[in-house]
Amino acid sequence: MNEDSLMHTPEFVIKPRSHTVWEKQCVRLHCTVTGWPEPRVVWYKNNVSIDPMAHPGKYKLDSSYNVHCLEINRCDFDDTAQYSVSAMNSKGEVSAIASVVVKRFKGEVDEHLPSPRLLPCLEYGVTFETHIVEKFGVTFGREGETLSFGCSVIIYPSLQRFQPEIEWYRDDKLLVPSKWVQTHWSGDRATLTLTHLNKEDEGLYTLRVITKSGFETHSAYVFVRDADAESAGAPGAPLDVYCQDANKDYVIVTWKQPAVDGGSAILGYFVDRCEVGTKHWIQCNDTPVKFARFPVTGLVEGRSYTFRVRAVNKAGMSYPSRVSEPVAAMDPADRARRGTSAPWTGQIIVTEEEPVEGVVPGRPRELSVIEATKNYVVLSWKPPGEKGHEGVMYYVEKCVSGTDSWQRVNTEIPVKSPRFALFDLAEGKSYSFRVRCCNSAGVGEPSEPTEATTVGDKLDIPSAPGRVVPTRNTDTSVVVSWEASRDAKELVGYYIDASIVGSNTWEPCNNKPIKGTRFICHGLTTGEKYVFRVRAVNAAGISDFSQESEAIEVKAAIASPAPPYGINVLESVRDSMVLAWKQPTFIGGADITGYFIDYREVIGGVSGKWHEANIRSVSERAYRVSDLKENMLYQFQVRAANMAGVGIPSVPSDTFKCEEWTIAVPGPPHDLQIQEVRKNSLVLLWKPPVYQGRDAVNGYYIDIKEADADFEKWRGVNEKATDQKYIKIEDLKEGESYVFRVRAQNKAGVGKPSEATEPVNAVTKPGTSEIVVEVDDDGVISLNFQCSDLNPDSKFIWSKNYEPMTDPDRMTLETKGNKSKATFKTPSEEDLGVYSCVVTHTDGVSASYTLSEEGLKELLKISHEHKFPTIPLKSELAVELLEKGRVRFWLQAEKMTANGKVEYVFNDNMISQGEKYKMNFDKNTGVIEMFMETLSKEDEGTFTFQLQDGKATNQSSLVLIGDVFKQLQKESEFQRKEWHRKQGPHFVEYLSYEVTPECCVRLKCRVGNMKKESVALWYKDGREIKVNEKLDFSEGVLTLEIAQISKKDAGIYEVVVKDDRGKDTSTLNLTDQGFKDLMNQVFSVIANSSTPLKIQSTEEGIRLYTFVNYYNDELHITWHHKDAAIAFTDRIKSGVVGEQLWLQISEPTEKDKGKYAIEFFDGKGGLRRTVELAGQAFDDAYAEFQRLKAAAIAERNRARVAGGLPDVVTIQEGKALNLTCNISGDPSPEVTWLKNEREMVSDDHYILKFESGKFASFTITSVNTSDSGKYSILVKNKYGTESGDFTVSVFIPDEVVGKKK
Repeated sequence: MNEDSLMHTPEFVIKPRSHTVWEKQCVRLHCTVTGWPEPRVVWYKNNVSIDPMAHPGKYKLDSSYNVHCLEINRCDFDDTAQYSVSAMNSKGEVSAIASVVVKRFKGEVDEHLPSPRLLPCLEYGVTFETHIVEKFGVTFGREGETLSFGCSVIIYPSLQRFQPEIEWYRDDKLLVPSKWVQTHWSGDRATLTLTHLNKEDEGLYTLRVITKSGFETHSAYVFVRDADAESAGAPGAPLDVYCQDANKDYVIVTWKQPAVDGGSAILGYFVDRCEVGTKHWIQCNDTPVKFARFPVTGLVEGRSYTFRVRAVNKAGMSYPSRVSEPVAAMDPADRARRGTSAPWTGQIIVTEEEPVEGVVPGRPRELSVIEATKNYVVLSWKPPGEKGHEGVMYYVEKCVSGTDSWQRVNTEIPVKSPRFALFDLAEGKSYSFRVRCCNSAGVGEPSEPTEATTVGDKLDIPSAPGRVVPTRNTDTSVVVSWEASRDAKELVGYYIDASIVGSNTWEPCNNKPIKGTRFICHGLTTGEKYVFRVRAVNAAGISDFSQESEAIEVKAAIASPAPPYGINVLESVRDSMVLAWKQPTFIGGADITGYFIDYREVIGGVSGKWHEANIRSVSERAYRVSDLKENMLYQFQVRAANMAGVGIPSVPSDTFKCEEWTIAVPGPPHDLQIQEVRKNSLVLLWKPPVYQGRDAVNGYYIDIKEADADFEKWRGVNEKATDQKYIKIEDLKEGESYVFRVRAQNKAGVGKPSEATEPVNAVTKPGTSEIVVEVDDDGVISLNFQCSDLNPDSKFIWSKNYEPMTDPDRMTLETKGNKSKATFKTPSEEDLGVYSCVVTHTDGVSASYTLSEEGLKELLKISHEHKFPTIPLKSELAVELLEKGRVRFWLQAEKMTANGKVEYVFNDNMISQGEKYKMNFDKNTGVIEMFMETLSKEDEGTFTFQLQDGKATNQSSLVLIGDVFKQLQKESEFQRKEWHRKQGPHFVEYLSYEVTPECCVRLKCRVGNMKKESVALWYKDGREIKVNEKLDFSEGVLTLEIAQISKKDAGIYEVVVKDDRGKDTSTLNLTDQGFKDLMNQVFSVIANSSTPLKIQSTEEGIRLYTFVNYYNDELHITWHHKDAAIAFTDRIKSGVVGEQLWLQISEPTEKDKGKYAIEFFDGKGGLRRTVELAGQAFDDAYAEFQRLKAAAIAERNRARVAGGLPDVVTIQEGKALNLTCNISGDPSPEVTWLKNEREMVSDDHYILKFESGKFASFTITSVNTSDSGKYSILVKNKYGTESGDFTVSVFIPDEVVGKKK
């Protein structure tokens, strides 16, 4: 096979698809590609090829059996991009695109970040500003996963050779790169990667960016959840495994208990050790220990070890903990000399001094029991004080209290370390212990014995924590605080659990014990109610649970509000001033309960002390400050309060003078509010001015300008003042930002404007809804409003004409979930107005509905229809006639259910199915029918159909009496006869006529139900007409044409069709008026065929004419001149020549100018053709007439040769020739004879005469051969010349010729 035939361009069988993933997740893009030769596949990120070697661990490329994969590990925001894959071979290239979007979980932390400290930069002489953006938030991970998070960092100014110092902290401890922790700085983004999550990685992470000018930090909490247990119900893994008190052959391993016990109590822990450099783990204890510390003995001096711990309960074993840092088995003094870090592999070579021969070691010193549990006792001591005893080892002895019998514990091998753990002691018994030193010289004296020690746990499990108090924090977190455990020793920390109320399922909030008594529990569900409990932890175990907290709903915490702003004066008198201000931009998550106002005097530009203006808070944003001094200057500040407390005060106001206002115009309105913001409209509300001026306020003007426009750009919204305290402003430009102000007016004029509003952007926010009017099945009218952005503190506030309806007497207000309903009790004209609804604690969610008089009428109509429902009808009761004259009564309902019923009534009497009446009700279509075969006199009356469907009813009636009934009965009888007629051959269309454009009259009719045996006969006045053409029924049309119709064609025409089934007759009366109507139609066709009236000049005068297709002598026409009928004379005549109709004007004069018309009469409106014989048309026609006339005269009077001359004359020689011709002409013409084009003169041989001016004669007295030739006579006068030609041929007889010879 030819290899080229197998080659083809690459093709994607499966293209990569787009993904949206959470940050820290992995994502794989797959595609399947075919092609030959095998395509080369390259992956791109934002059109830049991906090199896995340039980003170790980030990308992984895989190809197998035409399936290609790109794996992106631990996605972060930087991985949000467009990824493309290209496949190329020698035949071509194709590519496919997929997008990856990485989403980040947003959270909160409970730590206050330090403010940046900006110091002068001595190196560059500038101050660096550091901004941390795209910050990581509260993050959740699971054991075994890889987690990456970071921040983008912007440093200004940006210097190429300057790079900040990046530090990462966990719980305030600096992190250093290790196999667990990796840091990365790209130049503008700092990233921390935790390669294999364990619960030790849980904590508060802080990024610190340090420059020469200071530092900037950002912190957020990272939570690590337990991995799924290998066996269901197994506990979580222990954490924070740590080695302490390491010696030559001994180390104490400590750890922290897990928060999750798997549902059953933890029975204990197993400790495993692994020598560095190997992978072999050895279990150190045969039975599980409950104490979170365990002494490991039997280590080889000089070697390094790592440790791990596993928890066990009745369900199974946990995963092992993260391994500890390696620790070396060596003397602490040697470790101090060699450094604190232990090698990862190999063995430490321990060198000892030469022992002093013959010296037995002294007594060990300061022997004590440093730890006692029911499983073991740990002894600690110091070596003897003498020098030169580096080779000393130790024997440990025990003695049961109350006896004097000492028993050596380590009989075979003395210990090298000044620590020793004793196992297999009887729990509850008391023991004393002592230690002896030994070396090659012998065994020394024992140490002083310890006090009696009872075997048992000396460290108690902590008591349960005290009262737990949850408080709101964010919409996904709660701050939990509690009272610390009393008398807790060696406290490790606390575990917090949370449960949704009613679920009885507890989940840990932290997997690493925390030291404090306050913790923020994240990852909660917004709107759910939770309870919390706390446990304390130390090495002895985990305490009992605290009492459950009170239930708390998860929602954003409230805080004291931000400061108000925009303080201005609304009125001023001698001893008081009315202030107004704007609501804080941040109200703290709860409604503002009131405001507190402070004031201070300003003397000589120096401000005095603040004084409270009100002790009780005021709810309005306007307040009169009293007891001021006239003509003094004052400043004011305002604080807002909510249930969380009183906020910080506003910035001090401008300085105002307390003086009596005497101006005539009103003061400024205040408290401007904006509602119902849409892309091209909004509603502005305000409160009237406190200072009215000389007269009461009688109106308001509203001004508008673009937010960034100059002050001069203020312009009015309303030309006429409005007396309302609200206005709907329309015709806004979508996306434009506007500000507004209001001015009050009284009789004296317009006052100064209010403070401008904050800029508002004219946009319709996504999800915006409007008030919907509904009428329920009971006819109740309600206004309904729904809010999708509701939060737990939101409320629906209904208003009428923008006045809150706190206790409406005409409406019922009801709110359920995110919907609110305002129901009218008894709607009437009192309820007309604008109804609005505002949802608090939202981003301005509001809407309104205007109830107008017309709208109310429509709603009341709909309400009545719902209260008393009517079955809607598509059509009322009607009657129609069917075939055979059957009568059908019917109506159609819009919609009826299967339970619908119909009653049939005639003249108030129920009628039912039977011989006379046939009923039908199609419930699918709603068609109701009743059929009657015939109508009789007894059927005259009223027919009614009564419908019922549930509580909905309707009826429709039809009155058939008098002429209406008689006409229907007559039509029914006619239809029945028609049906019988149509059973045989019959006329579908009766005999009629039409006039063709050629003015032929065609009689025609259409027949049906014909067969081969059927015949059609034509009659005129009772006498059969023989039709030449054979009858053809293919089209079912019979025709008879009458050409050039005349009076003789008048008569009664009849057509009869018949066969064995019957016959049918059609008659057409074409006499008298019928014939007259026919002729009028003929005349109409003739008239319509006439051509436009034309002008023609003749030698007699001017002729007007038109042509028609056909002329009939019966056609009546009239000629008009200047709209008057022309009286014909010898000079003006009319006539017909063929199809030409003409009017001749002989010897026309100026009086003959004007408009001429020919009028055809067709018995109706007739038809008139006109022409204008005036102006240039008349002049041209008249000139032509004169020319033709002159030409005619010339033609009549010119010289002529009338006749008498032959064409050829053959004459015998010697004979005489005499020719005569008639000559005409006036004046008498001159006569000239020519021979062979030469003029002749009369002589004896040629005698030429012209007598009486009429006769010319030509005589040759004796012809000879020389007279042969062409002769002409030429006559001429002033009108013209004419000639006559003839040829003379002279011959000699034969005998004469012979004689001559």
